[in-house]
Amino acid sequence: MNFTDAAHYAASAAASAAASAADPASAAAASFSLSALLKAAPAIALEGLRGLDPVLGLALLVIAAVVAGELVHRWTRLPRSVGQMLAGALASPGALGLMSGPDLTPWSPLLDLAVGMLVFELGSRIRPRWLVDNPGLALQCAAEALLSGAAVTLVLYWLDAPPTSAALAGGVAIATSPMITMATVNEAQPRGQVTERLLLMSAVNSVLAVLALKAWRVLAAGGDFVGHGEWVSAAVNATYALCGSVLLGAAVGLLLAWLSRPLRNAQAVAVMQIAMVVLTSLLATGWGLAPLLTLLIAGLVVRDRLGHGLFVEPQLGTAGAALTVLLFLSLGLLFTLEGLGRLWPWVLGFLLARAVAKLVAVAAFARPSGLGWRQSLGLAIALQPAAPLAVLAGASTLGWPADVPAVHAGVVQAVLIGITLMQVTGPWWAQFGLQFVARETNRET
Repeated sequence: MNFTDAAHYAASAAASAAASAADPASAAAASFSLSALLKAAPAIALEGLRGLDPVLGLALLVIAAVVAGELVHRWTRLPRSVGQMLAGALASPGALGLMSGPDLTPWSPLLDLAVGMLVFELGSRIRPRWLVDNPGLALQCAAEALLSGAAVTLVLYWLDAPPTSAALAGGVAIATSPMITMATVNEAQPRGQVTERLLLMSAVNSVLAVLALKAWRVLAAGGDFVGHGEWVSAAVNATYALCGSVLLGAAVGLLLAWLSRPLRNAQAVAVMQIAMVVLTSLLATGWGLAPLLTLLIAGLVVRDRLGHGLFVEPQLGTAGAALTVLLFLSLGLLFTLEGLGRLWPWVLGFLLARAVAKLVAVAAFARPSGLGWRQSLGLAIALQPAAPLAVLAGASTLGWPADVPAVHAGVVQAVLIGITLMQVTGPWWAQFGLQFVARETNRET
């Protein structure tokens, strides 16, 4: 039943009800028609929502996401991002079908901006000098990332996944979602060593994941997918993208530090930061670089230059908070569980191997890095939220890059399902690790 048919059906049912008031003999038929109308009301409402203009529909979904986030937070004390993602998942093609991925295409620049702001803020919150002052922490960061990637690759290969596809899944498994990490930390406001390590390790393993995926592209280009000899071009492109991203990020960080010194107004600083994030994203995209790596480096440099004089408002202010709601709603719309029934061994292997590897690596270097066992467990749990494939590839927020060599569709879908599960539950993992295990979050927050 489409929306037009439903409207005609409603009109005829209303006419029957009016006729029954004048003719008691038709009361039973009118009652039946009204009963059928009431049963069809949900379908009529859904058809009406599906027929809305995409811009109006997304605006209504944003309102629903804000309400859902508040209700979830009030009833369960979970981060609001959980409710926002659930609102998106409910409206996705796998549920009510109110919107789909292509409907988000016009909003891609705003979504990329939302991701970029969170990544820049992450970079501005960490202190790389800590890795030099604490070699045990540096080893812990490296072990956590490398062991996660290796474990997922080996487990999926053992489960008969093609080697190249298993390696791709391993590269994706390295990273912790910077979006979920920053959103949870901004909301819960934890303070302590575990929180600082979570921010640092989220940044480090995201960078290592980008490096791993760039290396994977080079290796895959030398295999059967693209043709012999293409690996040289792929290696040159990867080197250009990585070096260019670091140089552009450093230049933007220095420029932002210089421009921020004379500013004393917090709102002016936030506006300046948003403008620089937009400019950097456009330059990095236009020059074929990795925008998120560039913004992370920019945040690191401006923090190093300004130190405690740098003020970064959570989510870069109110406008950034609104974009963050849109981002989590969109992540919910892109969630997928399609094929879980047949792909569950790969999904389970991906999730378990990644979780165990992070736990083992963090625990192995707990004492050398100066961390207690309870704190190590809390950190390993908080590192569980997974990052989207497209974010790690450094391309558009909404889709897998077209120039990536072909991989086994089943492995990619299994990884997408695993990421879906670890994103929708990700804020809970982060909050549980920080609040109930490491005890660095106020329970009343």
